[in-house]
Amino acid sequence: MSTETLRMPGTAFTRGHVHAVAGCYFVASFAALGLPPYLTEILPELGDRHARWAGVLYVVPTVFGALGAPLWGRLADRYGRKRLLLRAQLGLAVAFLLAGWADSLATFTVALVLQGILGGTFAASNGYLGAALQGAALSKALTLMQGSARAALVVAPIVVGSLSGSLSPHRQYALLAVLPLAAALLLAALPEPEPAVRESENARETTAALEPPVLSLKALYALEFAFVFSTVISFPYLIALVDDRLPGTSPTLSGVLFALPHLCYLVSALAVHSAFHNRPRTGLALGFACIALGLAGHGVAGSLPTLIAVRLLLGAGLTLGLVCLSVLAADCAKGRAPGGMFGSLEFFSKAGAVAAGLAAAAGSA
Repeated sequence: MSTETLRMPGTAFTRGHVHAVAGCYFVASFAALGLPPYLTEILPELGDRHARWAGVLYVVPTVFGALGAPLWGRLADRYGRKRLLLRAQLGLAVAFLLAGWADSLATFTVALVLQGILGGTFAASNGYLGAALQGAALSKALTLMQGSARAALVVAPIVVGSLSGSLSPHRQYALLAVLPLAAALLLAALPEPEPAVRESENARETTAALEPPVLSLKALYALEFAFVFSTVISFPYLIALVDDRLPGTSPTLSGVLFALPHLCYLVSALAVHSAFHNRPRTGLALGFACIALGLAGHGVAGSLPTLIAVRLLLGAGLTLGLVCLSVLAADCAKGRAPGGMFGSLEFFSKAGAVAAGLAAAAGSA
């Protein structure tokens, strides 16, 4: 990422600030991303012996997060992006503490609802960055934020699993509440962002800023929904697919196969950004094509090499799509209140994830 600095009143918003925001999202999302795979172990402790509610509770934070994201985004534009970002981190801490100390299924469900309503750290972080950055600097920051999310998806379940021998996943919610609290303390030291103004402006830059976006906002929302739907639909039953096609596969290998697309993003996202930041629609079309081929390949893959190949193909599509959507989102953010825009974008992203989960469940019924 470039070291370009944007002028802000009394301070400079630099690459270090961007990394701090992404790092805080990474640590704060550990419980949110690492513990849901262990719901089948948590729920029997709360009276649901056969974990029948696991599928429903898995999407509860996503549903309520989607419903709350646009409102929190508009409030951020009105009352301050930093203030609402701190609120999101502290809201996660409260929800995790309640989940960790819940002694009934009802209380645990309330905690997951609060996690969705009070959280929203991803949209809040993007809104904060969108208020301080623009153009290529913003799209790179959004690409880094997606990398933070991918890294958490890979690392968090491993950390939770390694701690499970000494502390149950249920009680780990309370322990991991420390992470969003620590993130809030770090974020408190960051500046309140102001509209980004480049130190060297000229007539060409001013004219470019007034140009209409490459994509309309409605089209961006529709593409976000479709892309998230197409990538998430394979998540819920991948482990079962691996067990069916490759009997006797170790949990470690299954986990690696699950993580491959996200690792692909971490390795290649910045290179893809450099290659496609001037032609994001082309990159997004290629991304959808790779995902379609990858999903089709899952249906016929019957050996470890072919499964690895289709997972890498899916990873290529994931990387192309997420990076190019970040470029398009940064372009749409010009001249718009970033909190409301990124809050609405998060709504469509989470709606796509919920729809994919429901479709996957219906397809397996």
